[in-house]
Amino acid sequence: MPATGLFSEAFLANVQTLVQRHHTIYPRLPPQGVFFEALVEQAFRLSGWAANEVVPTTPNSPWHDLLVGTARLSIKSETGKATKRTKISITKLCTTEAGEWTAKALVNHAIAHVDRHDRMLMLRAIWKPGGFDYQLVEIPLELLKRMRNAQFSGVGSRPGRESVGGDVMLESERVFHVHFDGADGKCQVHGLLIQYCKILREWNQPIP
Repeated sequence: MPATGLFSEAFLANVQTLVQRHHTIYPRLPPQGVFFEALVEQAFRLSGWAANEVVPTTPNSPWHDLLVGTARLSIKSETGKATKRTKISITKLCTTEAGEWTAKALVNHAIAHVDRHDRMLMLRAIWKPGGFDYQLVEIPLELLKRMRNAQFSGVGSRPGRESVGGDVMLESERVFHVHFDGADGKCQVHGLLIQYCKILREWNQPIP
């Protein structure tokens, strides 16, 4: 294990380099989902982690995406054209298909999912003419677990199972909105203020 820690400068530099290589093949498409997860895995290996210290899990499993040493890592990406520079969206924090559909049960399920991880890393691509501004961000898991303090209510008017949503506040400021979608069972996070997260690296990526 490298002595510099999990998100070392070498690791961050390798992520940037691999994203730049991705754009030599896909000039106008940022890496996302399992493609970005594969780049993260490769970046750890290039940064000095041994092969047996970087272990991916089954894609789309409810557990961590990557085990690095003893750290259980969740890897997210937000790369659509609607990506905002200062507000983060997580389109699927987890799924909540099974069990009781009440705010308390849903929050408990989501927090239990968050507790299966030690760190969360997200790649964000902000679209602009001629290229992208990239951000590598660590999202604090304790911040997400503040959803336990939100006041929830029904959302929308779809027939059948009702969606549930609530705002997470710090004093008088809304830090993010959590939404449990009645249609597909996803727990989503909207409008997470980036100043409450840690920006690990930023760079500009022109379209080749």
